[in-house]
Amino acid sequence: MSDSKQMNQQEVSAEFTSYYLQRATKEFAEDLDKVRTADDFKNDAIHLLVNALQQGTALFSPEEQRRIVESGAEKK
Repeated sequence: MSDSKQMNQQEVSAEFTSYYLQRATKEFAEDLDKVRTADDFKNDAIHLLVNALQQGTALFSPEEQRRIVESGAEKK
């Protein structure tokens, strides 16, 4: 990853979204498996499920996203 201080907000947002989705799917793995294996779950619903998870990123301000991305870069 490039130096996060040099990243523009679009790059920070993309990096944060990736991080957020990784954390969300790890945290909710058991629940997501139950949803995916339900009798009424169809494969075309995966896109809807991913979009629903991505909506959680809107809870974080651009400043919070940058702080989290920078924090992750320091740990690498």
